[in-house]
Amino acid sequence: MNPSPPALAIDPLVQDLDGETARLRAAGPIVRIDLLGVPAWTVTSQPVARRLLTDSRLVKDINRWGLFASGEVTHAWPLIGMVDVPPSMFTTDGAEHRRLRTKIAQALTARRVEELRPVVERYTAQLLDELAAQAKEAPGAAVDLKPAFAGPLPMAVVCSLMGVAESGIPRQMELWKAFFSTLTPQDERLAVMAEIYGIFLGMVREKKAAPGDDLTSALILADEGGAPMSQEEVAGNLQSMIAAGHETTIALILSAVRGLLTHPDQLAMVLDGSVAWEAVIEEALRWDPPVPHLLMRFATEDIVVAENLGEDGFVIGKGEGVVMSYRAIGRDTDFHGQDADSFDITRADAGRHIAFGHGPHICPGAALSRLEAAIALPALFARFPGLRLAVPSEELRNAPVLTQNDLEALPVVLGG
Repeated sequence: MNPSPPALAIDPLVQDLDGETARLRAAGPIVRIDLLGVPAWTVTSQPVARRLLTDSRLVKDINRWGLFASGEVTHAWPLIGMVDVPPSMFTTDGAEHRRLRTKIAQALTARRVEELRPVVERYTAQLLDELAAQAKEAPGAAVDLKPAFAGPLPMAVVCSLMGVAESGIPRQMELWKAFFSTLTPQDERLAVMAEIYGIFLGMVREKKAAPGDDLTSALILADEGGAPMSQEEVAGNLQSMIAAGHETTIALILSAVRGLLTHPDQLAMVLDGSVAWEAVIEEALRWDPPVPHLLMRFATEDIVVAENLGEDGFVIGKGEGVVMSYRAIGRDTDFHGQDADSFDITRADAGRHIAFGHGPHICPGAALSRLEAAIALPALFARFPGLRLAVPSEELRNAPVLTQNDLEALPVVLGG
């Protein structure tokens, strides 16, 4: 078998995401990486990713991770909160995962998602009104679209879905910002993790005593697929879903806006109706997906990966961690073509990406994220047809968030 290559360090400050993506792709379909001092494998090939994401020998149970079991990785590691989390469908496999996934499916139905449409429309209109008021007060002034629109919309929607009171939304935004940032001191991050879990566990207890018309109550009452969820399981699933549910949509909206504003010819095609907004959403998901690196799965035995890797291939050793680098996967030139680095809403295969995952752990909130983007994006450009970047695109920077594709800011001029 091929020897392990030198590890490629993943930059926790995300100073050059394009460059890092290119280096990962150039290094091969499976790459040895260094995650803040911790070694792992990452996958950059879409066919290899699809295969491994359905391989039952790769599991989410952190206790199967050799470095964690041996004590070499502890809760002092800044990324521990991404892999050692309360019990949920995100951290289980096999029969237990199917039980929890069935409960989620029973509660988060297509009908429940569709019933959120007026909620998304209401929050979208409210935020756009606030933006219009800012534009009226200061015509031509730059506005950061992230805190003014792309950030608060998904958080408000997912909190509405779960039954979180509106008064609790600002604190949720503060907590999750601190959780994801690689600049947050680890003792503070651990306290944030404890507070988040405590909030959701308290809400579960309240909803158990007085159920409402919300996802939390529906999960408590879900009776299909085996034993009911424990209060801890409901809280863990809510915590994981809100983490994924709002951050992915923030990134999707910002990525789509950035792509269109830096490609005015393509924006014109969308605005004149010759290309559908659905195509914009799918291309944004492929080109600049919400999750650049998804942590982590662990090998329960040696896994030989030979597909497209030469005669011998690579061995993922028992107990080793595997990351899916979805940004590199979305730019897999062998799969998406030599122009995979380009944003192109007319791309024939844009919808063939796996930005929301693949296999048993595919994101259950993908439909809601797409719904929010499908409402927010056309409404934004309809209200502000002269929307443009306030700075050159090369000046845009990512926030120091390793696992989420999070722009530091997206300054725009609303029109005029």
